[in-house]
Amino acid sequence: MPNGVRKQDLPSKTCPACGRPFTWRKKWARDWDQVVYCSDACRKKR
Repeated sequence: MPNGVRKQDLPSKTCPACGRPFTWRKKWARDWDQVVYCSDACRKKR
């Protein structure tokens, strides 16, 4: 049996630039509350 959390159980947000939902990533674990955009491309496009 694998350990961890299923992808559909991870928290998600909506990107204000493209309107798509994006889910939590491990590299955002420490600052998930400050993450606003889903990618660098969306951040530049804003």
